[in-house]
Amino acid sequence: MTRQNIVNILKLFQSCRYRHDLYTVFSDWCECAAISISSSMDVRQREKREARYMKIIGRYEREVVETFPKILGEVVMALETAPQDVLGSTFHELELHNKARGQFFTPYALCQTMALMTISGDDLHKNIEERGYITAHEPAVGAGATIIALAEALKDAGINYQQHLHVKAVDIDPRAVHMAYVQFSLLHIPAQAIVGDTLRLEFREDWFTPAHVMGFWSGRLAADRRRQQMPIEVPVAEAPPPEIAKPPPRSAMGLPLFDFGQ
Repeated sequence: MTRQNIVNILKLFQSCRYRHDLYTVFSDWCECAAISISSSMDVRQREKREARYMKIIGRYEREVVETFPKILGEVVMALETAPQDVLGSTFHELELHNKARGQFFTPYALCQTMALMTISGDDLHKNIEERGYITAHEPAVGAGATIIALAEALKDAGINYQQHLHVKAVDIDPRAVHMAYVQFSLLHIPAQAIVGDTLRLEFREDWFTPAHVMGFWSGRLAADRRRQQMPIEVPVAEAPPPEIAKPPPRSAMGLPLFDFGQ
């Protein structure tokens, strides 16, 4: 079923290339899909993103516009089968990963291997028991394959990643961020996808997944940061009493008595 969904996605994209550059169509679809999901949750950025959506759609004929939701439907059905990098595979099979653009996403099988190595050991369950969740940071997220593989590995290990995982993912390419955001959203992964340059620490745009918003993760993470910054207080019962210096002995007249020793 999954392979057939990808084949259908490829055919739908290829049907748009007779008038338009396929790379541009793919990029515009990713952004429109991301905006459609974001607008239902992120009220603060809705107006600006809706205007951007209408500007993109205005460049295409009705036939192409009607193709966009069909592609999204196929992506949804593919991800319902199992966690996987549907858009990364589509990007490669459409041969958009050429040397001129220099974009080659990590194969999903390799991401699965890395994910299994990451969650091995006793620290995973210990951290979840103590903190309630674990975090993952991806400085160059691409289409999101490494995070999707991590979510799959957690699921196979009996851990509900939708409740016990939060992701912060960055990429310098807006289209890559849109790809990752769409897939994270459809898999209900709590995540903050960011358009920015990790090396320069320059970040321009945030995309919060529905799972992030509905799980109140912004407040949850902020509370944990405040808790970590609080100074450690010693309980009063455990604090040793202060030493009080005894006054020197005095004579009946109130003058101090000095002890010169034996």
